[in-house]
Amino acid sequence: MKYLIFDAGPIINFAMNGSLDILRKLKQNFDGEFLITKEVKYEIIDHPQSIKKYELEALQIKELFDEGIIKHADLSKKQIDELREKREELILVANDTYKTNNKSIHIIDKGEAASLALSYILGKPNFLVVDERTTRMLCESPENLRKLLERKLHTKVTSVKDNYKVFSEFKIIRSTELAYIAYKKKLFNLHYSNALEAMLYGLKYRGCSISESEIEEMKKSKL
Repeated sequence: MKYLIFDAGPIINFAMNGSLDILRKLKQNFDGEFLITKEVKYEIIDHPQSIKKYELEALQIKELFDEGIIKHADLSKKQIDELREKREELILVANDTYKTNNKSIHIIDKGEAASLALSYILGKPNFLVVDERTTRMLCESPENLRKLLERKLHTKVTSVKDNYKVFSEFKIIRSTELAYIAYKKKLFNLHYSNALEAMLYGLKYRGCSISESEIEEMKKSKL
């Protein structure tokens, strides 16, 4: 079984762009499951339903959950306990990896850690769908994350390099990659020549960490 494990950000991003139907169509073309953790469900459905500003998007996302487009993993009691333990372990390791002035820098929260833990429990093949730059860089380029933190904080940042390997096996994709796949599979409702570019920038400006040069590369390779 193949899995896409969603962090909260990408689903919220598609909702804010009025493009949740892309996830429906992708699921129909995917030989596997779209999964979320209970922590992510709280972030994207349970909590925002009580806030008028976000209630509409939360209900639209809830439809995906009620339809089974996104769902919880079918885990045994033993796996649930293992997931909780792994989640707490990953929080501790990630948030003790980078330090400045002998103080640890907070990197991930419970939601991101739970998604990472679920990926670990389920094993390969699975991908994490994450738009947030810090979590993605922690997995893909932790040393570049250290340098980025130095630039942002304007101070020297040290790291526990032995911790890097804890996150090196996780595979990350972003909402923009999913949108690109949907475009290539002709799953867009919009059929204008600039539809892909518009979607990629829409996702970028609502939270996906992607550079303009990456968007240009996607545009060039769309044909």
